[in-house]
Amino acid sequence: MAEFIDYYKVLGLTKDATTDDIKKAYRKLARKHHPDLNPNNPEAQRTFQQINEANEVLSDPENRKKYDQYGENWKHAEQFEQARQQQGGRHGAGGSQTGGFEGFGGFGGEGGDYSEFFEQMFGGRGGQRESQARYRGGDYNAELQMTLEDAYLTRQEVLTIDGKKVRITIPAGVEDGQTIKLKGYGAPGANGGPAGDLYLKFVVHNNGPYKRVGNDLYKTVDLPLYTALLGGEIVVDTLSGKLKLKVAPETQNGTKIRARGKGFPVYKQEGKFGDLYITYNILIPTGLTDEQKELIKQLAGTQKP
Repeated sequence: MAEFIDYYKVLGLTKDATTDDIKKAYRKLARKHHPDLNPNNPEAQRTFQQINEANEVLSDPENRKKYDQYGENWKHAEQFEQARQQQGGRHGAGGSQTGGFEGFGGFGGEGGDYSEFFEQMFGGRGGQRESQARYRGGDYNAELQMTLEDAYLTRQEVLTIDGKKVRITIPAGVEDGQTIKLKGYGAPGANGGPAGDLYLKFVVHNNGPYKRVGNDLYKTVDLPLYTALLGGEIVVDTLSGKLKLKVAPETQNGTKIRARGKGFPVYKQEGKFGDLYITYNILIPTGLTDEQKELIKQLAGTQKP
């Protein structure tokens, strides 16, 4: 007779374990014995399958109830009850009908137990479940480092997953800390089960001249004193290229202007952008000649009090 697998023992638990206990034990053991962390280790593969099997049964209240009563052959509980009732009827009034597995005669003889009964009725360990169960692979978690300029454009990246190179497309506008799910790029499943997913977190570094707030960008631009006084045009760099701006005469230090649609692209909304806010920082000239200083004195003398 094949060895009985105690699912509670597989998870290191007792029968009074709570649902949370089962969940925690499963997660801990699944990580420890996952095939990807134990390559070429048949024992780890076998243990991993048993862990998944135990969790599949014990995490479901109805299945756990059947397992507690019928053991590993819980899936055949209804057939067992029907056969048991039929066997009890054959004992008749003069027979002796018992109510537990241990004394249930007729299947396996004196001292036979439920495992022997199922071996005779279904053929060895409950029919070996007719086929091995399929289990979904575990999920992966990874980080991708990017600059603000990287996140500004839709781009393709090549990731190495389980030794294989995978090309993915990253839409423009991803935010720092944003996580996306790539379905089917996790660990392979067991026994032909589906692969898990990859959860990719973006770390967008913002150490350049721009400050990003949502889809808007903020930047400080130096403005020559003479341009601020007399007005004119300046050209500033943006993430989308050069931008020519008109400067009004007598522009004050700290003046803020808005360039519509020159901010950051909105994630997965093609053609939509935030705004760019520019703050002027007026530069005071240095290294003045005596002649320049004299001109400034004359200008200062014409100012009204």
